[in-house]
Amino acid sequence: MTSTAFTEATDPFCLAQADAVAMLSGAPWSRFAVIGDSLSAGTGDPTPGYRDQGWSDRVADVLRRVRPELEYLNVSEIGATTAQTLQNQASRMVDFAPDLLHLPCGANDIVRRRPDFGEIERTLRRMYDVAAETGALLTTFTLGRAYVVPVFPDWTERIVTLNEIVRGLAAEYDALVVDMWDHPINDRDDLVSADRIHFSTSGQAVMAAEVVKKLAVSLGRTASAQSPPRA
Repeated sequence: MTSTAFTEATDPFCLAQADAVAMLSGAPWSRFAVIGDSLSAGTGDPTPGYRDQGWSDRVADVLRRVRPELEYLNVSEIGATTAQTLQNQASRMVDFAPDLLHLPCGANDIVRRRPDFGEIERTLRRMYDVAAETGALLTTFTLGRAYVVPVFPDWTERIVTLNEIVRGLAAEYDALVVDMWDHPINDRDDLVSADRIHFSTSGQAVMAAEVVKKLAVSLGRTASAQSPPRA
């Protein structure tokens, strides 16, 4: 684990807001929606030196500076499974008619004694089917290595299996994947919150930067602030 103390201004994986806005200048999205669980919500403890804001609100702020008329909907709920997301959030998302839509990656689907990965994939696919009907550009995450539930000895295998399902569905539905599984910030000893599950706001800032970079690439641009190589 690394212990170098960064601030948002010095963190090599963060983006200054002006740079993020420049990377997305002229972006077409004016209706940004987020559904899912606490990862979608951007839940996390404050980190000294970083703005106390989740990744999704950060991305909305950048998009709003690009397009002041941006409408933003985040109906994510802490603890929601994919099935609960479909049941409780999907109709509001469809009614909102997003042109940019972030989907959860099933983090709460695997916190059970014996997860059924076949059923998890089928439920995620139903969510993608509903999302695809909106015509929005879809984004999602993979889960990072720092997300650990020690009570399950096979936890790493669960994450790896779920991430592969997410990558496969994203490829099938042309969704952008922000891959956090092996991102270098997983090695930071101050990355996760007191609950040892959610990324603190330093991680939220980095995830927002990675989303902006991925959106910039989708616009045919090269991100101006690429992640430096791992030490």
